[in-house]
Order: sequence, then C-alpha cells, then structure tokens
Amino acid sequence: MGDSREPLVDRARFQRSISHAQDEFQTFRTYLRLMCVDQSNIWTTCLSWFSFIVLGLVVPSLSHFLLACSTCDAKHARPYDWVVQLSLSSVSATSFVCLTRFVKKYGLKRFMFFDKLYDESETVRKGYTAQLNRSLKIVSIFVLPCFLAETAYKVWWYASGASQIPFLGNVWLSDSVACFMELSSWLYRTTVFFLVCVLFHLVCNLQVLRLQDFAQVFQVESDVGSVLIEHLRIRRHLRIISHRFRVYILWCLILITGSQFTSLLITLKATSELNIYKAGELVLCSLTLLTGLCILLRSATKITHKAQAVTCLASKWHICATLDSFDVNDGETPRTPAIHVHQAFPRVGTDGESESEDVGDEEDDLDNNKLIPAYAYSTISYQKRQALVTYFENNRAGITVYGFMLDRGTLHTIFGIELSLVLWLLGKTVVFS
Repeated sequence: MGDSREPLVDRARFQRSISHAQDEFQTFRTYLRLMCVDQSNIWTTCLSWFSFIVLGLVVPSLSHFLLACSTCDAKHARPYDWVVQLSLSSVSATSFVCLTRFVKKYGLKRFMFFDKLYDESETVRKGYTAQLNRSLKIVSIFVLPCFLAETAYKVWWYASGASQIPFLGNVWLSDSVACFMELSSWLYRTTVFFLVCVLFHLVCNLQVLRLQDFAQVFQVESDVGSVLIEHLRIRRHLRIISHRFRVYILWCLILITGSQFTSLLITLKATSELNIYKAGELVLCSLTLLTGLCILLRSATKITHKAQAVTCLASKWHICATLDSFDVNDGETPRTPAIHVHQAFPRVGTDGESESEDVGDEEDDLDNNKLIPAYAYSTISYQKRQALVTYFENNRAGITVYGFMLDRGTLHTIFGIELSLVLWLLGKTVVFS
C-alpha cells in the first residue's frame, strides 16, 4: 500500500482496518498527537498518560490548595473553585479513560466505522468523510470561546495581584508560569471531554446518512429480503454504538447532574455572595459541561428518531402500494396511472396546508408528508409488505443505555426528574422572610 491517496470510491481503501501515515485520518491523528492523547506506540502512550496525570489531576489539585488565596479581597476570592476543579477533572478523566479504551481495543478506523464504508453508497462515503474533516472545527467552535473567556479571567486574576507565589524567585515569573499551567490544564480537560462528545456525534451522523440512503429503497422497486437485510445491518451498528458508549453517556449524565446540583446548592446558601468575579468561573464550567451533555443527548435522540421514522415510511409505502393495487385490480374501475394519488391531491398535505410551504430543515426522505409512488404492488405481495411493516413496528432501533431507548420521551423523563429535584432543592434552601 503506497503513500499516495486513492480515489474515494476504491473499495480497498475503506475495507482495510490498519492505518498508515498518509491515510484519511492524518489530520485527525495529528490533532490527537498535539493534544497528547495519541497512544499509537509505547512512547506516545507514556506521554499521553503523563499529560493526563499532570494536566488533568496534579495541576488542578495544586491550583486549588496552593492558590486558595485566603487573604484575597472579595473580588479575588475563589469560594467555588473546588467545584470547578472537581467537575472538570472527573468528566475529563472519564473521557480520557473511555477514549483510551476505545482506541486501544478497536483502533481508530474500526472505532469510527471507517473500515465498513466499502459497503455503503458513494453519497454516504462522501458525506461521512466530509463530516470527519469538519469534526475538528466543531471542537474548536465549542472550546475556543470558552477558552478565551477563561483566559481573560485568569490573566486579570493574576495581573491584578491576587497571587504572589515566589517559588521561582520572581513574582511575575511565578505568576506567569502558574497562569500558563492553569490555562493549559483547563484547555486539556475541556478538549478531551468535547473530543469524545464529537466522536459520538460523528458515528451517530454516519448512521443518519445510512438511514437517509436506506429510505431510497422505498422509492424504487425493491424486494422485502434486501430491505430486511439492510435494516438488520443498520440495527446491528446501532447496537454496537450503544454498547460502546453506554457507560460513558451514563457516567457523564451522573457526573454533570451531580456537578450542577452541587453548584446550585452552594450558591443558594444564605451566606453566599454571587458576583461575576466569584461565580463567573463556575458559570463557565457549567456552560461547558452542559454543552457537551447536550451534544451527546441530541446526537442519540436524533439517530433514534431517524431510525424510528423508518416505521412510518414503511407504513406509508405499504398503504400507497395497497391502494394502487386495489384500483388496478378493480374490474369496475378503469386502470389509472400509478401517479393518480398525486393528481387527486396535488397540493394539499395531511394537515390541509400547501406542501409548498416551509416545513423546516428536519424534513427529509425519512420523515416527510409526501406520498410514495406505488412500485411495490407489481412485484411484492400484500402479505410480504404487511410482514415487513409488522417487523418495523416490533423492532424499534436506536441508541440505548442498558435497555433504555434514548428518544424524546426519555429526554422528557430526564427533564422531569431533574426539574423535580431542582424544585425540591429550592424548597429546602430558599426561605422568604
């Protein structure tokens, strides 16, 4: 295998699972190496664990215990620093351990399902490759604004004389080193967390692309067997994704929920004084963690919604074919073209509104109100179509966490439980005089 890049449609390029220096993961691998999370050999593995221990554990601990600044004024005191450090370190440690396990056990290509793309259409391959190239931009979009805000706060905190640690013999040099290490630790922990979130977002988007491509089988002549085989393959990949990420999603939900309730509890005490100087870093930490959690939950619910929309699409396909076949086989009714359904209802949707009106960006081939041309009645019997629809109705696909489907209903349940806990906490802490 040479170093030259091969055409996108080459089967061998997607079938291989062993990476090389000039493959399509070159940029992504370089990014992992710069973030010190690459573990492709013994030296990078040692560097990766050393960086995690120093930037993820040692620096936050030293920052909290050595820079407590008990003599600082009201603007420079950091009463909520322990919550910030503990929250970011716990979430980043979970992300780092999971990422290490993923790459070590499966390899980067296999973990990202890139070795399975040779079975997909060119549309899916190009779409997934383009999303892979944009993934680093997604990480930067979320991390960079928060990092700039964190940098501004830290520079102000040190420059205004809040800390004087002469461990290097010079106050300015000591503060500069301490500020740099704190910012490096914050950037490292946040980026590792968002990196795993974006990887989950990528593999879920691959399944969305596959489902959108799968929806095309209902627009052309297809047999039930091929449709069933393709759907079973998609369900298998969704089950693999669920199995790999279920521990990470569950722990992120537990850790971030605990962090937010701890923050709410300590800020609602009667003796708490809230201002931008004291609670600004806490707000930034909460915003970062909640954004990452939203990426995880949104990606899971989106692919689950798309997977379950196949049932609606198959039912619509079945009824359109059944209605057309009855009209064709009716001896008293003249044979009409297969597009008569569209002619009978040329512009009216299911809700009585014009189909030409804007229905939003979420409508695609999987989820829409358009009728399907009846290709099925001439080649597929009613019993086979009915069996396929029954199969879809009784085999719901999607992302699960230990058997619980992550769909919109589950999100409503999570929101209801957490809202109840918040109201209970407010009832215990807020007192009206």
